[in-house]
Amino acid sequence: MPSAELLEILRCPHCVREKDGMLTLYKDAWLICNDCGRKYPIVDDIPIMLIEEGDKWIATDASNLPVPPPAK
Repeated sequence: MPSAELLEILRCPHCVREKDGMLTLYKDAWLICNDCGRKYPIVDDIPIMLIEEGDKWIATDASNLPVPPPAK
């Protein structure tokens, strides 16, 4: 899991310019944007904060997210 300090400063790259882009840690494996619902996986303790990655999971309900997230 990423450090608490890192989690405090991370924001959704899609939303951060127009909204808060606050993220919620889900099952120590995903960061979910509170504004747009994009879901960013955490792979090997590294958040994959690419908009394209968040787009892949936007329609997936949080309860259906794979834990651990798939590695590329």
